[in-house]
Amino acid sequence: MLVSSSTASGSRSRIKLGMWLLLAPLCLWLLLLIILPHIELLSFSLSDPDEGGLTLSFYGEFFNEPLYWRTFLRTAIMSILATALTLVIAFPVAFFIAKMIKGRSKGILFAMCLIPFWVSELVRTFGWMILLRESGVISSGLQWLGLADSGVELLYTDATIMLGLVYSAMLFMVVPLVSTLDSLDDSYIEAGYDLGGNNWNIMREIIIPHATPGIVSGCIIVFMLSLGNYLTPVLLGGKDSLWFTEQIYTQFITRFNWEQGSAFGILLLLLSSLIVWLGLKVTGQSFTKTMG
Repeated sequence: MLVSSSTASGSRSRIKLGMWLLLAPLCLWLLLLIILPHIELLSFSLSDPDEGGLTLSFYGEFFNEPLYWRTFLRTAIMSILATALTLVIAFPVAFFIAKMIKGRSKGILFAMCLIPFWVSELVRTFGWMILLRESGVISSGLQWLGLADSGVELLYTDATIMLGLVYSAMLFMVVPLVSTLDSLDDSYIEAGYDLGGNNWNIMREIIIPHATPGIVSGCIIVFMLSLGNYLTPVLLGGKDSLWFTEQIYTQFITRFNWEQGSAFGILLLLLSSLIVWLGLKVTGQSFTKTMG
């Protein structure tokens, strides 16, 4: 009995050691690349470079300068709109892949959604610039068809920024939606029709409630990506894009004002956390359930 007990205890110790070894890279990644940098960012934002000690002057500068907080609000609103548009476009696509297509065709369609992401975001954004610029493909096509007398500049507008944000985040909405909708038993939909429900009733009472975790998960990811996006707003929106990540870049790289840039970074983090928390509360979801 003593030998058996010691053997079992040794096995449990080896299992625990193995679990810790597996978790060690993740813990180190979280500690070194997320937790410690954010602590340093907070420290910079509260430090006074002239007199030493703590100060809130850099946060005060944000509220005192209209350009900063207007850009902040604009970024938040456009990120929410981009998330909503991405959901509206991605949901039918995900439903078609998950429920309307069977066999190899489902895998082929899903792979087609992945193809644009085989290249970097920078290359994809340059592709849109080639299409939308004044001498680009679309402008030349409009002139060839006689719909425009001269080159049409389609870049550097809010609509162009929105197009780029939706395109760059589409996959991150489709994947959780397909995963969630694929787990919905078709018999529930058939039962809904047998009970006299129409397409709207089935969608509202069966499909959307079942897909809610995927919807919330996709919205969180897309919102975070849109809010923190730098390349798409700057390249497609031009110098007047007024995106908050550009303000952060300007403070860190152009002005070398790390304290002000850190304060902006902390404010952006607080904004994203607040909106995600509100979204979870409104939908009645929990973060662990949504991301699990």
